[in-house]
Amino acid sequence: MKKRYLKTKPVCKVTFDLPASIGPARQVSLTGDFNDWNVESTPMKRRKDGSFTVTVDLQRDAEYQFKYLIDGQRWENDKEADKYIPAAVGDGENSVIVV
Repeated sequence: MKKRYLKTKPVCKVTFDLPASIGPARQVSLTGDFNDWNVESTPMKRRKDGSFTVTVDLQRDAEYQFKYLIDGQRWENDKEADKYIPAAVGDGENSVIVV
């Protein structure tokens, strides 16, 4: 993840990157607090090397839970997350980004 804080707005542009090492994938969606966990609102762009990326604007001075949904079936956390917390649904954890 790359964070770029804007000087003129209380926003941080965050680029989420999911490496090709996650295995073969046709599509990946970024879901989290910032998009009401909507699996269709933030699709990631597939790169030629098989990795996926997307940039979103997040309000500063906040924490957001998120996960990746791969091919509509498999949930993955981000290995570069700032921290992890127990998920409200299911037995796993959610990634957290602090901006």
